[in-house]
Amino acid sequence: MTTIHDQAMNYVYQQVLQRLQSFFSRAERTALQLLIQRLLVAAGGMEHIGNFKVMVIQSGSRDSCYTLALLRAAQLSLAGRAPATFQLRVATLRLSGTSHSALHNMHRSFGALFLYDDPRVELVMVDHHQVLPFAHDGVPSEDNLEANRMNLLMMGHRRIANERLEFWDDAYLATAEFYSQIARWNNGVDAMIGAESSSRQKLFLEGLNRAALKAGIGGLLPSHGGFEVLFPTLDRLGSNYYRQFHTDGEDMPWRPEGQFEACRRSSFIDISDMIVGKLDERWPLLSDFLGFQTDGLTLYHGDHEFAEPRVAAHLRGLQASIIEGRTYEAGVAEFLQDSLKTMRSNHVPEPACEQWLATFGNLLDLEQRRLHAVNHMQEVFGLNETQLTCLLFAPFIEQGAGLERFLRECHPGMLVALPDLHRAMQGLHAPEQVMKWMTDVSGLPVKLIARLYAMAPVQLPESLDFDPRDAQVEGVQSNSGERSAEG
Repeated sequence: MTTIHDQAMNYVYQQVLQRLQSFFSRAERTALQLLIQRLLVAAGGMEHIGNFKVMVIQSGSRDSCYTLALLRAAQLSLAGRAPATFQLRVATLRLSGTSHSALHNMHRSFGALFLYDDPRVELVMVDHHQVLPFAHDGVPSEDNLEANRMNLLMMGHRRIANERLEFWDDAYLATAEFYSQIARWNNGVDAMIGAESSSRQKLFLEGLNRAALKAGIGGLLPSHGGFEVLFPTLDRLGSNYYRQFHTDGEDMPWRPEGQFEACRRSSFIDISDMIVGKLDERWPLLSDFLGFQTDGLTLYHGDHEFAEPRVAAHLRGLQASIIEGRTYEAGVAEFLQDSLKTMRSNHVPEPACEQWLATFGNLLDLEQRRLHAVNHMQEVFGLNETQLTCLLFAPFIEQGAGLERFLRECHPGMLVALPDLHRAMQGLHAPEQVMKWMTDVSGLPVKLIARLYAMAPVQLPESLDFDPRDAQVEGVQSNSGERSAEG
């Protein structure tokens, strides 16, 4: 029975491979053979490929779905010509901003590629430091949402005056910690496969550097490379990237406990040179075979993989109207212009640019879109506009240096309580109503506001082609949450 079942499944897998390859161009078929050779070399030869385990990350994006299809084609091609093929771990990080459409894109592509129930494939999802089977129809845990919200706010508050909010810094740090841990889970993996362009690799490392410094764990070492330095870089950051935001006993351990290797053996295999052809040429594979769907806004998001256009536009509008003394409309218009400029510099076809802009909608609908963004921020990130306004001002860091300005412009009635607010942030006794106001207006508990009060803002570097230690300000210790700086 088992033999008959195995024969039937092998036939199904070969049918999947044939259909998948029917969507490949001649250049893609050549790239597939080169990918197979690269994997064989990394494994140490055909005789070792059956014990070789690789990991690929899935976000539900267009590019990650395509990369998975190429890797699956390599796995099934090897299975058809050799006694064994490599093992595949497909891993997803569940963040607050992970959309339902992304999860369903993953589910449809996993089904089309027959990944479910293939013993050579692991489909896993991480939710709040817990490794679980992938589930496209689940919701993130309440603990996950709360941790994401707290970390997002803590890093967002660590800015110098008038610096534009980098809303997705926490996503960089959480993703890096996810890479570090999931590569060690369940006997680990031999290699992580990535197809990110060199520019996207550089932007990720710069985002990680910025986030690591904001988290008070020190910055990355200067490097002119890409993800070939990823795992050594992650090792240097330590085992808990959020340790400066929490006291002992507050950290959530990675689970299932006892199933993570102490030493990682993983390397990074870059296959960006094997992503050939233009997006339009890949679209039949993505849509007709993998079932990939897009709303038009996220299709051409450029290299900033975490940024959601509606949220980014809303934040730019708030920055303009609340901090810069301009109008909300001016900020949104500026965001659209900058996005179109980036798309055109990346050679996105002009019809696609026009489609993106039309999908976003014209500025006449701005009030309705602003209301939608406010509701989205509350639903997805647990933040209301009062808390976002507080985040934009970042009034607590550096002993509350910006607190008086924040109160004068947004909450003048609380100016009389300024001394009580400072006492509360120093950990001293203060009226209960004052502490409740601090929590309501910021979204943070008083103990975390007190941590921000003792921290300094960080002057960010422009790139990683520098020594991060040069970016630290006086009194900064890279491994201390007290008076630490960003870079």
